[in-house]
Amino acid sequence: MKKLLVIISIGLLTSMLLIGCSSKKTDTAEEDTLIVGMELAYPPFETKDDEGNPMGVSVDLAKALGEHLERPVKIENTNWDGLIPSLQTGKIDVVISSMTITDERSKIVDFSDAYARSYLALLVNNKSGVKSMEDLNQKDKVIAVKKGTTGYIYANKHLEQATVNGFSSENACVTEVIQGKADAFIYDQLTIYRQNQQNSDTTEAILIPFQDSEGWGMAVKKDNEALLSSINTFIAEYKSDGGFDELTDRYMKEEKETFDALGFPWFFD
Repeated sequence: MKKLLVIISIGLLTSMLLIGCSSKKTDTAEEDTLIVGMELAYPPFETKDDEGNPMGVSVDLAKALGEHLERPVKIENTNWDGLIPSLQTGKIDVVISSMTITDERSKIVDFSDAYARSYLALLVNNKSGVKSMEDLNQKDKVIAVKKGTTGYIYANKHLEQATVNGFSSENACVTEVIQGKADAFIYDQLTIYRQNQQNSDTTEAILIPFQDSEGWGMAVKKDNEALLSSINTFIAEYKSDGGFDELTDRYMKEEKETFDALGFPWFFD
């Protein structure tokens, strides 16, 4: 009987130790997961497949970063205006969401080296008569912009004569232009090009750059120097290994050919 009790006690103790070890491993794995914040509403960079799973340029980039860091990756779909607050409160570790590096944002988060460069462009209603950015700075012109973007900042700073209407999504801005409620939508070149291709009967694309290029960076919480340094190392290695060329071929081959033909710089050049 005593032997039986001893065997049972040893068995219970072993089980508890195994459970404890298993729990510890699970907790460690969860703590080690790289939580990447992005707004999955910006194809081909951040979007979803037909089953609702994250996909796109930034998703593949995040996974490659995870492999470099030897950490599993979790994509946290977050509204654009919630990305930086989520970073500041520790809900996410890094933002990879086609975010432009600006002086204002750099006051509250730290940015990696730029991994892409873009220019602002215009999607205009084909009956608006708008041929350039200068045509928009008039009292009778209405401009649609997505809140919190550099297009929004540019319009409010440089087009003070026009009416600037902010919307929460890219699609809402495009709809305003298509319906003639807005004369133009200010956004990045690639998106403007794609939206014009999809709505060529009602819109025109003005792709000629009207300002200096904007750098896109990965954002981390202030003073997270270790993660920031690792990210910068990853970006340099990924670029030299042809990673960005592969992303271009996978998601934006046609657009790259068009931009080359027009003589416009490419995002990852």
